[in-house]
Amino acid sequence: MTEAGILLPRRSLLRGGLAGFAAAMMSRALPGCSDPLTGMSPADAGTPDAGNPDAGTPDAGDPDAGAKPVDAGTIEPDAGPSYFEPRAVPAPPALRSLIASVGALGAPDANGLRLPPGFTSRVIARTGERVAGSTYSWHLLPDGGATYATEDGGWIYTSNSEMVLIGGVGAVRFSAAGAITAAYRILDRTNGNCAGCKTPWHTWLSCEEVSRGRVFECDPYNDRAAVVRPALGIFKHEAAAVDTVNAHVYLTEDEPDGRLYRYVPARRTPQGHPDLSMGRLEVATVAMGGAVTWQTLPDPQWTGDTPTRLQVPTSTVFRGGEGIWYHAGVIYFSTKGTNQVWAYNVAAATISILYDGPMMPMPGIRGVDNLTVSCCGDVLVAEDTGSMQIVAILPSGELKPLVQVVGHDNSEVTGPAFDPSGTRLYFSSQRGLATGTGAGWTFEVTGPFHERVV
Repeated sequence: MTEAGILLPRRSLLRGGLAGFAAAMMSRALPGCSDPLTGMSPADAGTPDAGNPDAGTPDAGDPDAGAKPVDAGTIEPDAGPSYFEPRAVPAPPALRSLIASVGALGAPDANGLRLPPGFTSRVIARTGERVAGSTYSWHLLPDGGATYATEDGGWIYTSNSEMVLIGGVGAVRFSAAGAITAAYRILDRTNGNCAGCKTPWHTWLSCEEVSRGRVFECDPYNDRAAVVRPALGIFKHEAAAVDTVNAHVYLTEDEPDGRLYRYVPARRTPQGHPDLSMGRLEVATVAMGGAVTWQTLPDPQWTGDTPTRLQVPTSTVFRGGEGIWYHAGVIYFSTKGTNQVWAYNVAAATISILYDGPMMPMPGIRGVDNLTVSCCGDVLVAEDTGSMQIVAILPSGELKPLVQVVGHDNSEVTGPAFDPSGTRLYFSSQRGLATGTGAGWTFEVTGPFHERVV
């Protein structure tokens, strides 16, 4: 076994520069992707109580609650279609990044956000409150998220709930003008759903961050029931990313001795995407100098005694794998245990450190967690605690703070995602105000992050 934080030289490319229910839930809120309510860790919580019809389900008769959320406790391992047909939605516009020219953060606005000049914010949802334009009460512990274009020119923002035993995924739908028109559930009664993956065929992979965690493929448009995807492995999942060229899926694991995984499908769909129903799960081994080899896991669904991450003794440790994203032939991912952002060059099969940050309170990004990548290669990193910022690592290597959440000191920033126009950035403060109930807040920040190429 090798450990990536020791194996590669630590080079620094960049330095510096609800109510009572929620109150009870948050009485011992801990930082990071874990916990509350039950007093036990997600790893100890086991599988959801499928016999409880009220756990994590919307109000009966609620038309906005969603017709097809899946009850994870009743799913068979091979349930569901082998693949989802892609949805015919408008292609994203050609955009140019303006993030490099964003100004310095100003004083907190009315929503407690420090923003650059020319940017504005609104709160689109709070835990336990009904989302405007719907009867859906926003979920607990909002975490990883993504956006999806709709046929009418609008879009959808999906958001995981990292609550143990309840979990699942909520979604907010917007009109072409940006008004909220609906909110609903697309996944129910799963366990500690942390981050995930927006697929090229317009589904959301929601990952359980518990010891025997699973991945569920969900329909943001709420037309199809969610499906469990055991072929993507059983382990403490954090996030996933699809390599659109090779049809591989890369996955991170949030364990102190976690691993980096790659799923190779047994077949592709007619559109060339990976079929997630059957394939080979591999684990990365990194050699001195950064060359990466991939070894097949003998028991990726952890049916025996050995946890998935320990089945290949020579595989490399990545301490606390977090967000992951594919962009232009590179897999970017973060490891909170070492406060680093990594870059895996797929074609060259080599890995390097993009950001090697401070572990102590000092300038820089601290608590690297969820991430997304802009159309033009800006790597946006959300902080778990730290300064509660979203910071862009520009292609030049410069750090550019884009937003800071003030007064949410015991929280973390989660779920960053741009709308199709690239001018709205969605994210959450998972546990909300330090002096409040601890219920999560979900924000929209609007401004010139990008412009259309004409």
